Amino acid sequence: MISVEGLHKSFKVAKRSAGLRQAAKALFSREYTTVQALNDISFRIEPGEIAGYIGPNGAGKSTTIKIMSGILVPDQGTCSILGYTPWKERASYVRHIGVVFGQRSQLWWDVPVIDSFELLRDIYKIPKAEYDANVELLTETLDLQALLGTPVRQLSLGQRMRCEIAASLLHGPSILFLDEPTIGLDAVSKIAVRQFIRTINKEKGVTIILTTHDMSDIEALADRILLIGNGSLLFDGKLPQLRSQFGTRKTITADYAETAAPFDIQGASLLSWSPERAVLSVDTEQANISDVISELSGRVELKDVSVEAQPIEEIIVQLYKEYRI
Repeated sequence: MISVEGLHKSFKVAKRSAGLRQAAKALFSREYTTVQALNDISFRIEPGEIAGYIGPNGAGKSTTIKIMSGILVPDQGTCSILGYTPWKERASYVRHIGVVFGQRSQLWWDVPVIDSFELLRDIYKIPKAEYDANVELLTETLDLQALLGTPVRQLSLGQRMRCEIAASLLHGPSILFLDEPTIGLDAVSKIAVRQFIRTINKEKGVTIILTTHDMSDIEALADRILLIGNGSLLFDGKLPQLRSQFGTRKTITADYAETAAPFDIQGASLLSWSPERAVLSVDTEQANISDVISELSGRVELKDVSVEAQPIEEIIVQLYKEYRI
């Protein structure tokens, strides 16, 4: 469905030093630097996948999404999506995709949300019956009933993002590009949006490309992770593969009958200790969790034990350090 091969994209950026003289000089002679946004990016995404496309700021995520949605033209490489080349056949292609940019709006600022929906219906030439069914479904699942008659400028950021997601799905796209879709959402709204994304993926088979800095979104939604850094694709695999490769450390929290002094457990480092609780860190490549718990039970009278995997945020930070991005 989505095939990206050897994408390259660079931008010329004007530069000058501070000061009035340098500003005057720049009017007649400008210096430029070239920023390599994408460097030989290649991947394939199959129908029905949810792929998390992650990386630090400036890594090239949004540039890739803009090329895949037909907004930008690459310097080199090919991109075939649903049989279309996005930037060459954009008018036909965009009928099959939905795009949500967290920092950009496709809704008209001064009119009620429902008026923007009606205009999008005319732009995409959506049949009335299909449009009415989609509006009803989106209104119910994203809880938009109270928002439809409100001008967009009067919505909170979280309310507007829910309306943006609905607007991108009115025409029933096969592919949905989500760039920071939960930005500004409270905890309840985030859970609702995530549930909605999972629902349209499972029930309608919508393929979803998700870029975000919120790693809890990635953990909750993505089947697959693509890591980009400095314009290059650095990792492409499943979340369990990422955890097994980089998330080898686990945390054990043990509650026990009161003991007088801290203790050492072979294969574990003590993160914190109190007379009734200890928190230990274990590198599973160096020690077995069951062995650590067994030795722990021989030292103290255990009341409760919990084992937690390394948080996904820490694994991603470790990845960034590994690849020096």
